[in-house]
Amino acid sequence: MLDYVSLESDLGDEERMIRDTAREFVDEKVRPDIGQHFEDGTFPTELIPEMGELGFYAPNLEGYGSPNVSEKAYGLLMQELEACDSGLRSMASVQGALVMYPIHAFGSEEQKERWLPDMGMGEKVGCFGLTEPEHGSNPTAMETSAERDGDEYVLNGSKTWITNSPIADVAVVWARDRSEDDDPVRGFLVETDRDGVTTNKITEKLSLRASITGEISLQNARIPRENRLPHVEGMKGPLSCLTQARYGIAWGAVGAARDAFETARQYALDRDQFGGPIARFQLQQQKLAEMATQITLGQLLAHRLADLKERGDLRPQHVSMAKRNNVAMAREQSKVAREMLGGNGITTDYSPMRHMANLETVYTYEGTHDIHTLILGEDLTGIAAFE
Repeated sequence: MLDYVSLESDLGDEERMIRDTAREFVDEKVRPDIGQHFEDGTFPTELIPEMGELGFYAPNLEGYGSPNVSEKAYGLLMQELEACDSGLRSMASVQGALVMYPIHAFGSEEQKERWLPDMGMGEKVGCFGLTEPEHGSNPTAMETSAERDGDEYVLNGSKTWITNSPIADVAVVWARDRSEDDDPVRGFLVETDRDGVTTNKITEKLSLRASITGEISLQNARIPRENRLPHVEGMKGPLSCLTQARYGIAWGAVGAARDAFETARQYALDRDQFGGPIARFQLQQQKLAEMATQITLGQLLAHRLADLKERGDLRPQHVSMAKRNNVAMAREQSKVAREMLGGNGITTDYSPMRHMANLETVYTYEGTHDIHTLILGEDLTGIAAFE
């Protein structure tokens, strides 16, 4: 596997074990059928408990059954999952960074005990409800509301583009608390089997097809007061979750790009034209050299992020730079890899075009490329272009 400057030679034993476990799981259990899942628009849900048994859900958390591995180990896990397919990494990323993390960081002890062990084992599935039909890049304008009614909250509104929602047992829903004068944003744990809650599946996607995506509709859905996350208020809650998830995306995108590169390199060595392998031609070597360089730069950025996160110096803007750069890089390199495969590259027998299609979604979700550009612009100039 491409590691041109030997970054992984510095990994600890635990980090190597997690990387190798994820790589073996992917190769044996997922990769053989992932092309068919992409064609069919399905996710291998039967593997969700096994992923839990292997510790793929929020292993960087502490307690409640989570092993508290290093941030680099977590990043390597996301890299190996997305090297198979963005849908696989998305499922684990949402479960861990967007559902288990807010419960762990902002939940009550009762909420943690109820949900985290089962979710860590893959026995329960969660989803994250922030994006609304009319509010994507500007989540502060959310219209979903929660109003106190005695010992309950009544939720109304809709969320869309929600990974896992059709198979989720619980949704972390962010809503305006209309019971208070300033309508603060609060998080609520909404069991999906409650009256007034529906989670319709979104179909006919041309990207991230091997992922289950849906909506969350809340029509006078009642939940007990104790389902509110007690230790957070305002946009800090959902935005901190997104920072965790974007960190994993920055690593995952490198995995997708690396897999596209390895596929193209092997194809160039095997494909015989004009009396020899096409890898001998200067044009093909130029493509491989540029791909390897750009992927290596993305790896360096991801490893640096892990070091900053481990010592508590990571800022959201750092994550924006890495998410923005690494996803754009992977998007471009998967396209080049597809070119090298010629006509064979448009089939599901080879991964680059599937990665290329998936990365169109990754380029857009959890902060579009343009929004992350403006986040960096504000950090560099002190002027917010989106206000």
